[in-house]
Amino acid sequence: MLKRIIPVAVAMCLALPLGAQAAEYPNGPITIIVPSNAGGSTDATARLFIQGAQKYWPNAEFVVKNVGGSGGQKGFEEIADAKPDGQTIGMVFTTQVVAHVVSKRARYTLDSFHVMGNLNDDPEIVAVPTTSPIKTLKEFAKAAKDKSLTVAVNGIGSDDFIAAKKFEEDAKVDFNLLPTKGSTEQKAAVLGGHVDASFMNLSQLFAQHKAGQARIVAILTKDRSKLIPDVPTGIEQGYPVEMTATRGFVAPAKVDPKILAKLDELFLKVQKDPDFIAAAEKDHQFLLPMTGPEYLKYLKGLQAETQRYYDKSPW
Repeated sequence: MLKRIIPVAVAMCLALPLGAQAAEYPNGPITIIVPSNAGGSTDATARLFIQGAQKYWPNAEFVVKNVGGSGGQKGFEEIADAKPDGQTIGMVFTTQVVAHVVSKRARYTLDSFHVMGNLNDDPEIVAVPTTSPIKTLKEFAKAAKDKSLTVAVNGIGSDDFIAAKKFEEDAKVDFNLLPTKGSTEQKAAVLGGHVDASFMNLSQLFAQHKAGQARIVAILTKDRSKLIPDVPTGIEQGYPVEMTATRGFVAPAKVDPKILAKLDELFLKVQKDPDFIAAAEKDHQFLLPMTGPEYLKYLKGLQAETQRYYDKSPW
């Protein structure tokens, strides 16, 4: 009888620290891994989230850890490999988080994460230098059929890259795609007239478009943006190509479910907080709230779509 009691007692003792940890959580600094360099749009989203989160967890300390490199891959892998105690969470962005899985370069899968949800998105645009004669997508497609156009994208497998591939397929054209090392280089290429066009995100160029320093010829969303209401969508111009960059939050998959529930609750509160929403709009961040299950479904669909383009032309 005693032999049977001892293992049960040991098991109960081992289980107690987990329950206590969940009850006391958070019990130390919460590190948010941002898979990009400081100062970028993903970094800005993380810091905006922290402002909202501290309203509900005033005694919690949040620390941003920037892990740039490899199109986010290094950061995504560090989140997946983090100690599953809830003290480390992180951000993911598309399409890169699924593109690395599709290309079989990643040491993670979507199952490596508990998906908390999505906060915002950054719509894809097609931009050209102000000296370009191209003013519509039809003129863009025609020019691409007449000669080889050099078109900038923010890295192979990025949302820009997939959007360009979508347009090539829809318009039956082929671009000379120029992968850049980041949005700064991409912007400089457009402003300096060093490329014929660029697929990039709205946040990166809307100010220059308004100032007449560059020309956005299309936004690849269902509806026009209130930031650039003069720019028609791709759908309006006869090219049903849609793409956006999403930015969401995840935690390592093996974190205690009770802790994950607390993180999910916090995330939903921040999403709906009026002060957070107002701050995001002031900062020109485009909100696209999704719950964890909604965002996971979106990521799985995007991975399947990205796989299709990878199978046609592996990178």
